[in-house]
Amino acid sequence: MASRAAAAVLVLAALICAAHSSVAAEGLSRGFHAASCPDLENIAGSLVAETFRRDVGVAPALIRILFHDCFPQGCDASVLLTGNNSELNAVPNQTLRPVALDLIERIRAAVHRACGPTVSCADITVLATRDALVQAGGPHFDVAFGRRDALAPASQDLVDTLPAPSFDVPTLISSFGNRSLDVADLVALSGAHTFGIAHCPSFSDRFTPNVDLNPLIDPLFARRLRAKCAKDVPQGTVNQTLDVRTPDVFDNKYYFDLIVRQGLFKSDQGLIDHPDTRLLASRFALIQSAFFRQFAKSMVKMSNMDLLTGTQGEIRLNCAVPNKRVEGIETAKDDGHTAAM
Repeated sequence: MASRAAAAVLVLAALICAAHSSVAAEGLSRGFHAASCPDLENIAGSLVAETFRRDVGVAPALIRILFHDCFPQGCDASVLLTGNNSELNAVPNQTLRPVALDLIERIRAAVHRACGPTVSCADITVLATRDALVQAGGPHFDVAFGRRDALAPASQDLVDTLPAPSFDVPTLISSFGNRSLDVADLVALSGAHTFGIAHCPSFSDRFTPNVDLNPLIDPLFARRLRAKCAKDVPQGTVNQTLDVRTPDVFDNKYYFDLIVRQGLFKSDQGLIDHPDTRLLASRFALIQSAFFRQFAKSMVKMSNMDLLTGTQGEIRLNCAVPNKRVEGIETAKDDGHTAAM
């Protein structure tokens, strides 16, 4: 009887946790576009699948865009804006891949053709990222809708808060903590490096086998990287996969890389050494389902940070341009839609 009672308590606790993790942020709901754009998810899913078939790299590219959008000032599609003061001109964003930026805009255009300008670029970015993650073998997570688009890019000071590949673990914990993301979020979201590519300038510090300055790296791996990057002329033209085992698949092999000292970034390799992150990184290496559960939870948490909802911001008519700059349209109202739409 006692064991049954204990089991019942565990089941109830699990249900409560699951319910809590699925609660949408204020102003968002899964059915937000159900009436205004019932075919939204089919349109987005079709275009994502088509693009993924041509270029599997679109999946990690979308996750990186979403992270670089959400982390500075919230998930408001500000990173998509072009112009002299855009976030895209900032150093951390100069390698965001055009194929993913173009996909977001193509989805926006298709959705607006079908439904009118009712779905924001911010909502589309989260939805496209989720669908691409699933295409690559990653976990599904429910997307709540209702985000609005920023009228202007994030400031340089906010963009500078993006974590760098050279960060050590204490700096990463502080950086994520400043955005209300905890250690579990840090370790799980770092696992996005289980696919995708990097350029030599972002990991050249790993060639220095100095344990005081850098987590230990497999010597053969370091030699291979050094030789490869010696050919990086002009700089930034050589690509290196972030995960040397299954570079195009979303799985837990990234954490195996860390165990055998083949983490590409200092920020990655440190996770297996630091006492605050070691156990969780090791657990994710052993149990992929545990990694997937936490990654999905952390993606929902990140995609709900500091949102514009209600009458804030706008629904952009072009993801790269605020409505007041869209050619031939002074404001969204000029197109027959109120600014609060």
